[in-house]
Amino acid sequence: MICQSRIWCRRRSCSISRREIFTGETCIGADELARLCVKLAEDKKAEDIVVLDLRGISSFTDYFVICSGNSEPHLKAINNGIRAGIREHAHTSPLASEGSVASQWLVMDYSDVLVHIFLQKKREFYALESLWSDAPRLNLVS
Repeated sequence: MICQSRIWCRRRSCSISRREIFTGETCIGADELARLCVKLAEDKKAEDIVVLDLRGISSFTDYFVICSGNSEPHLKAINNGIRAGIREHAHTSPLASEGSVASQWLVMDYSDVLVHIFLQKKREFYALESLWSDAPRLNLVS
């Protein structure tokens, strides 16, 4: 079977499902990628980490990983830590990145997982958790 997700799959043919990332020997599903994002955010001391399960609610992604930093340099460190960790463990980069440290909201799009990194004031202003209040929260934080 040909992998339907050529963006993620590093092999020409494989039997993985549409939403898994091939990492050399194994494939990482969206739930594992969300867990990895949480761990990497924790490693950079991100605050108030929340994972929203958007499966069945959203057509564009499965999970939001939302976290906060306490300063602009902290936002940059969290962003760079997650990006480098996913590159190391999942051998992939975001499909797109939006925002800037100066805007106090950074987004990395890994297709099935969107990572939102906010300064707390911006997070309160945009209130993604309220906008997506019908999405279950997953307890992936250690």
